[in-house]
Amino acid sequence: MTPEQLITFAAVAEHLNISRAALALHLSQPAVSGQLRLLQEEIGEPLYQRDGRGVRLTPTGAQLAGYAARLRDTWRDALAYRDALRGLERGTLRIGATTTPASYRLPYLVAQFHAHYPHVKLETSSGNTSDVVSMLGAVDIALIEGPVGEQLPPDTAVHPWLEDEIVAIVPRSHALASQQADAQGEPGVPMPSITVEALAEWPLVLREDGSGVRQVVERAFARVGVPMRVALEIAGVEGVKEAVRAGMGIGFVSAMSMRHEDGALRQIRLGPEPLARRFSILVPHAGAASRVAQRFLELCLADIPGVASA
Repeated sequence: MTPEQLITFAAVAEHLNISRAALALHLSQPAVSGQLRLLQEEIGEPLYQRDGRGVRLTPTGAQLAGYAARLRDTWRDALAYRDALRGLERGTLRIGATTTPASYRLPYLVAQFHAHYPHVKLETSSGNTSDVVSMLGAVDIALIEGPVGEQLPPDTAVHPWLEDEIVAIVPRSHALASQQADAQGEPGVPMPSITVEALAEWPLVLREDGSGVRQVVERAFARVGVPMRVALEIAGVEGVKEAVRAGMGIGFVSAMSMRHEDGALRQIRLGPEPLARRFSILVPHAGAASRVAQRFLELCLADIPGVASA
């Protein structure tokens, strides 16, 4: 017994006429009759009887027709799903993103994608860099910050994405903020940079282990050979900001996370060279990436105002 035989029988049971069933299936009448004969041989009992120009189902045939109809409907649904995926009318896209892109880039990207493909279901997961790398087996595409590392699953494609700058942040009333504003002459003008060595004497607020921002900051201090006075470790960008507002120390965040600040915090650029890092897009199972993942990747890499520009 094959799915084709059952689908053929479902059509015969629906039309109660072999000729009309053949037309509906786009098959010849002998082909339909042959499928019915093979199915009856497999079942071992008659499934229908001739009734004038049509057929009448036997009790066995009537019961089997219910199973056959459900199989036919499932088959049609599967074909419709295939066609929908080809046209990106539906489907699911699972996105993983680290904290900074998840908070400050992903909402815009999701809105753009949804406008083009409103019936694609979008599922997002977030965490720090190590969290997202560990979930690559369960997502279709991932947006991460900082170094990608070497422990990626096989067949993972890495696409360089955006440049990002890490800045120090202090309360507006902090001594460093006042010094920098005085040196600049106008409080509204962006502050000049400060060296990593100059921050060594201040208490610091760091992100949790596994954070891309933390990794960049730790490497910067290690390069100049100065110790870090860590006053607090806290998870998440907003946690760092709140701790800095509370006076726990100097924090470090992505410059893009400061775009909508109300002025209670001041940014200090780390110098003499800006402390920069790159965002990357990871596509696991790149050799068999879904069509929706490919479209989302293209959107991320496109130059979309307000999204892909730093």
